[in-house]
Amino acid sequence: MANPFPEHFFWGAATSAPQSEGGQYEGGRSASTWDKWFELEPENFNSNQGPKNTTNVFDRYKEDTKLMSDINLNSYRTSISWNRLLPDGKTLNPQAVQYYRDYFKRLRDQGVEPIINLFHFDMPWWLMEKGGWENRESIDHFAFYARIAFEQFGDLVHYWTTFNEPIVHVTCGYLGEYHWPKVNNLKRAVQVAHHTNLAHAAAVVEFRKLGIEGKIGNILNLSPVYAKSNQAEDLQAKLNAETLHVKSFLEPTVNGEYPEHLITLLKDNDLLPHTLDGDKELISKGKVDFLGVNYYQPIRVEAVPTDEVNHPATSLGDFSRHYNWPEKKMNPYRGWEIYPEGIYDIAMMIKEDYGNIPFYISENGMGVSEEERFADDKGIIQDDYRIEFIYDHLANVQKAIDAGANCFGYHLWTFIDCWSWLNGYRNRYGFYRLILETGERIPKKSAFWIKDVIQQNQLIKLNQYDKGE
Repeated sequence: MANPFPEHFFWGAATSAPQSEGGQYEGGRSASTWDKWFELEPENFNSNQGPKNTTNVFDRYKEDTKLMSDINLNSYRTSISWNRLLPDGKTLNPQAVQYYRDYFKRLRDQGVEPIINLFHFDMPWWLMEKGGWENRESIDHFAFYARIAFEQFGDLVHYWTTFNEPIVHVTCGYLGEYHWPKVNNLKRAVQVAHHTNLAHAAAVVEFRKLGIEGKIGNILNLSPVYAKSNQAEDLQAKLNAETLHVKSFLEPTVNGEYPEHLITLLKDNDLLPHTLDGDKELISKGKVDFLGVNYYQPIRVEAVPTDEVNHPATSLGDFSRHYNWPEKKMNPYRGWEIYPEGIYDIAMMIKEDYGNIPFYISENGMGVSEEERFADDKGIIQDDYRIEFIYDHLANVQKAIDAGANCFGYHLWTFIDCWSWLNGYRNRYGFYRLILETGERIPKKSAFWIKDVIQQNQLIKLNQYDKGE
């Protein structure tokens, strides 16, 4: 039998307001970039599934909090909708306050600790029209929003985070076409990243000022970076990738400053962001109490052929290239590598290089399409593949804890199948199956398995588990 997990370990799941909340324009909520983008270009969204088509937690949170308790979850991470709490960025929406307070109170009443995030890719449209994160005004707007959230819910929420995967709205919105505003400009992307780091720090400052009970963190998608070989060129590519993809937000969040190699790379390529006096001091005040770590897959890189390097750089591909590791195991539905050992390597990096700061696995999971193929005659999805995936990753979490890592929890993405941006409901991730036509929630086999794992506070192998009914 496996070793038990630490006492008071956070067992839970994660989602976000834009992907689960629903109530698109109900209760005083205004539009986000996702709402407007779908109105402008619905053809870009899978099966015409826009942000209105979510799990509808806005109307069903009373039921959902009970479902969490039913499978023994003791914690849950979601986000507040900036657009709902402050529809115009200035005016507090009393309907939103009532909704969130009741939601968070019901979570606590069910023994579920709420971990509440402030920004999960849902930029308010009124702010995007002013330039979004490219506009320095966004820093003050975000700090104001954060302070209002802390004031309104600080008595109910003791674990706060500022951003979810802040590098993603940078790379997907300013180096690609997966987030609005769909531009591809490395210089603008760097400026957005800098403003995002400043916004994070400004929110932390507001939290410290208020002196409310609780802790504040940041949720980063941290992936171990592996080089193709030990040749100098590949190791340099690894250093570049670690610096740009991992440490560009990790170092400011934990150490309060940018890594020197990042500054060197940006300076050498004429990519340094525009800064003002006081930026460095503000970044230094953004150090957190804990980290959320989203882990899905590693980053594998190799050197860029010399004759293919642009200088100054025009994309991140000028610093490293993806390496297609021939031994990789893949999730064919999502196109991501499955490498549970990476979660141990990240934990060890945090332990050895970042003062063993407390962290929890804030997202981990696998998306599978057409899961109804695996339903039994009672409608229960027999998702043995998900149980195996979670088991293997949790085994590496446990290995890291045994080696001294300061990990205090594990959250699956997600609780109930949720809407996934441009992908809609193409892939399913949840402990609970969502019936799109009715909104009904049906537990999957993995829900019954995790219930027993949590009850025993230790892993149960799939071959020792035959429930799910």
